[in-house]
This record gives sequence, C-alpha cells and structure tokens, in this order.
Amino acid sequence: MAGGPSLQSAGKYRGEDSLLPYTKIRNESEPPWKNQPYWAYIVGLVILAMGIKVFVDVDYELARKNIFPGIWLTIRATIIAFGLALLISLIVGLGQISKNVVAKNLSRAYIEIVRGIPVLPLIFVLALVIIPDISEAAGAPNSVPTDLRAILALAMIYGAYMAEIIRGGVQSIPRGQMEAGRALGLSSRATMRSVIFPQAARAIIPPMANDFIAILKDTSLLSILGVLEITRRARQYSASSFKFPEAFFTMTFVYLTLVIGLSILLSMFERRFNRDRVGER
Repeated sequence: MAGGPSLQSAGKYRGEDSLLPYTKIRNESEPPWKNQPYWAYIVGLVILAMGIKVFVDVDYELARKNIFPGIWLTIRATIIAFGLALLISLIVGLGQISKNVVAKNLSRAYIEIVRGIPVLPLIFVLALVIIPDISEAAGAPNSVPTDLRAILALAMIYGAYMAEIIRGGVQSIPRGQMEAGRALGLSSRATMRSVIFPQAARAIIPPMANDFIAILKDTSLLSILGVLEITRRARQYSASSFKFPEAFFTMTFVYLTLVIGLSILLSMFERRFNRDRVGER
C-alpha cells in the first residue's frame, strides 16, 4: 500500500515539474505588469477607502459604537456553527457511502430535505419549531437560548451541504486504497482514518474553506431571530437614529473586511497544506 500512493504521487509530481520550465519561460517572456494581481489592489483600495470613511468621518462614530460589538458574536457563531456542521457532515457523509441500508437512506433523505428548502424558511422551521419541540420532548421546554437555536439551525443546514463534500472527497480516492489497507490487516475504520482521509483531504479542504466563508456571511440571516450580530445591530441603529447610510455602510465595511481577511488566511493555509505538490516539502 505504501508503495502505491508514493509511485502515483511521484508520477503526478513529475508531470507538474515538467510544466515548470515552460511556465517560467512563458512568464519571463511576458511584461511584468501583466502578471500583477490588480484585482487585489482594487479590493485593498476599496477597503482602505471604506475604512477611512468609517473611522474618520464623525457621522460614523455612533454607528461604530453600536455595530462593532456584534463582530465578536458573528465570529463566535461562525466558528461554533462550522464546528457543528463539520461533525454533522462527517456522520452524514460517511453514512451515504455506508453499506448499512438504513444509514445510507436516512443520510440521503436528510440531505435532500435540507437542500430542497430555501435557507431562510429552513432557519425559521429549525429554530422556532423543530429545536423547541425536541427540547420540550426532552422535558426541558424553552431551555435552548435563541442564539444557540439560531446557530444550531445554521449548523444543521450547512451540515447537509458539507456532507456532499465529504462524500465526494472520499469517493474520489481509488477503491484499491481501501483494499490495500485491508490486505495489510487494517480494519475498515483504521484504513479510512489512516489511508483514505489523508488523501481525500486535498479535495475536501478547498470547498470546506468556501463553506466556512459562506457560514460567516449567512450569520447575517440570524438577525431575523433577534440575534445581536452585525446585521441586527445595524438595523437597530438605523431604525432608532434614521441614519441609514452610516449604519449600512459600516455594516458592509465590517463584513467585507472579515470575509477578505478570512479568505487570505484560508488561502495561506491551503497553500501550506498543498506545498508538497510543487516540491516544497
């Protein structure tokens, strides 16, 4: 088993390395200005201009004081929702490729139901109907705070979408890898943990990173449940002060800064994770 992946990977690396001289010659033959990331400069300038407006203009001082406290709640909700969604996606994703008929069909039904309902109505149903009913059936009515109910709803929604990523990543690994692990005496669980998942991670991490960013943006939907994140605070401030431009411009600046910053961090992590593909091990 150990020789199989290494030979396959070596061939892939040789194929990529063979393109490097051509790429280098092609890039050197082009003017340097053509290879500049101008889009990044434009985005950076937009964020800088918005930041100057938000932090320098005195009309935005009250907007900052009312909206910025929601940043921590937004970040916390994103991390918790993603962690729970990841756990759900592992269970449901592996359930789809399981040989157990019940697990396979229940997992598929869960995914199809969640994907068949728009996100906003589904948040209402999960947070205001299903989760309270489960809590009441457990003998603890109204024991789940609204913030937690909203986060659980978001996690259950994205758990279905991320389960498809898990399934696709695992199924992208040749079946022979599982057979090789079993031939060496490993159990199915040990083979999945030590052989399949490390290889599938390359296909799983990029779309997972995209879903992490999507969860951050979709925390704005939690404002409809009264969760005091960024959007809810902006709406409250604009309704009480009638300063709609200041409120929503500040809100937009905060979201753009968070998403771009998170995108940069995740891109750095992805490049570091895949650096051995270009011989940087």
